[in-house]
Amino acid sequence: MGSIMDDGRPIFIQIAEKIEDDILSEGLPEESQVPSTNQFASFYQINPATAAKGVNLLVDQGILYKKRGIGMFVASGARERLVDKRKEQFYEQYIVTMIHEAKKLGITVDQLTDMVRRGDESK
Repeated sequence: MGSIMDDGRPIFIQIAEKIEDDILSEGLPEESQVPSTNQFASFYQINPATAAKGVNLLVDQGILYKKRGIGMFVASGARERLVDKRKEQFYEQYIVTMIHEAKKLGITVDQLTDMVRRGDESK
C-alpha cells in the first residue's frame, strides 16, 4: 500500500486530500482530467467504491466535475478555492492553537512574532 493510507484517517478523505494536493501543486491543472476511481483503487490497493467516495467529496465541493462518459476533471477556479480553504484550515489548526499555547506561557504577540521570524530565518 502507498503511504497515503498510513495515517489512521478515513481513506476516502486521504484520497480527496491527495487530489487537492496535486491541484495545489499544479500537478493537476484546472480543466485537466483526474485519474479514474479504478486507477486510484489499483494504485493504492483500495476498494474502487472508497476511491469514488473521495472523488465525489470533491465533486460536492465544486473542485471536480464529471464529463459524462469521459471522466472527472478539475474545475475552473478549483485551485483558488482550495488555497482559501487550506488557509482557513491553517489558521484554525495552527495559528489559533499557537496563540492559545502562547497565552498559557505568557508569550506576547511581539515575542511570538519574533519567534516566527527566527524560525523562518533558520531555514
